[in-house]
Amino acid sequence: MECRMDGRVAVITGASMGLGKAMAMKFAGSGAKVALLARRPDVLAEAKAEVAKAGTKVEAYSCDVADKAALEATWAKVIADFGQVDVLVNNAGASAAKPFESVTDAEWETDFALKIWPAIRLCRMALPGMKQRRWGRIINVLNIGAKAPTANSTPTSVSRAAGLALTKALANEGAPHNVLVNALLVGLIDSDQWVRRYNVQAGINKTYKEFIDEFAKERGVKIGRMGQAEEFANTACFLASDAGSYINGVAINVDGGLSPVV
Repeated sequence: MECRMDGRVAVITGASMGLGKAMAMKFAGSGAKVALLARRPDVLAEAKAEVAKAGTKVEAYSCDVADKAALEATWAKVIADFGQVDVLVNNAGASAAKPFESVTDAEWETDFALKIWPAIRLCRMALPGMKQRRWGRIINVLNIGAKAPTANSTPTSVSRAAGLALTKALANEGAPHNVLVNALLVGLIDSDQWVRRYNVQAGINKTYKEFIDEFAKERGVKIGRMGQAEEFANTACFLASDAGSYINGVAINVDGGLSPVV
């Protein structure tokens, strides 16, 4: 089955690398026009050049999504450049995990400022147009800790659980208008952070693939290997296209069977 997004406009936050860039490349390769949002202009420019090879319209916007004024100004630029937004992917955020008693108020506030408030604000900006056109897709990228938090996983597990509640609430409100809202929950996915970990341990007698797959097995990934960003992007593309037209309000684990909660 081919998932096409011809003519759709997609906004992806955290789009300069990792899962965000993989989704941008998949969406563009499926015919979508793509707006990339991220903080670092240099990395963002490289991502734009790579995504643009698909031949669709691609624009990049340097923006700190935790900054309300900057986010609103960026959204206005996106609308001016593309006319509308059909697909919104809230992907910004990095893992912050420590024992609960060691997490300060400032760390709690920073985590929510990056992972919850931008998603709320972007959804608030995107929903009116989607409802008016009676077509929209919102995908919130969370992690499996949203369903099954482990010890020493705060503040991320709590902010991601809030993202899960936001997903369900918006799914119920958007459904009568054909605006579908879902979440994708990340397990262990190969990314730049694993490359850095491998390089720190330079000299170990194993290849990079052996390194990440052994880690995945040790952590209990049932498939026995770490996932690839492209595999995650394939699932996102399905949800963002007409192929996923009867899926709403769900949180799909993209984790190779790692989570104990389905």
